[in-house]
Amino acid sequence: MADCIFCKIVAGEISAQVVYEDDQFLAFEDINGQAPTHTLVIPKRHIDRLTDLQEEDASLVGKWLLVGNQVARQTGIAASGYRLVVNCNADGGQTVFHIHLHVLGGRAMRWPPG
Repeated sequence: MADCIFCKIVAGEISAQVVYEDDQFLAFEDINGQAPTHTLVIPKRHIDRLTDLQEEDASLVGKWLLVGNQVARQTGIAASGYRLVVNCNADGGQTVFHIHLHVLGGRAMRWPPG
């Protein structure tokens, strides 16, 4: 999508501090971090929101979570604990409409979150 900021990061049009990359996913530091470690994991293929996922995306979603775990290990937060968050639509807190997984850690997380 031409106007999607995350698609522009994937295309190299906007720079980001990349933490992980493979053929399907890109992970980079959130510019507005909400924890000492706050990384976003996105599929390179544009998908607006969770509700747009189809049955054929099941393996993509599984790998997405595995990449989130890999990012937690790479950034040093896996052993102490971390949170994985996906927001869906405006009331769910989604502000960029390209699905993304927040990997948050580096401090104790509280509940409820919002």
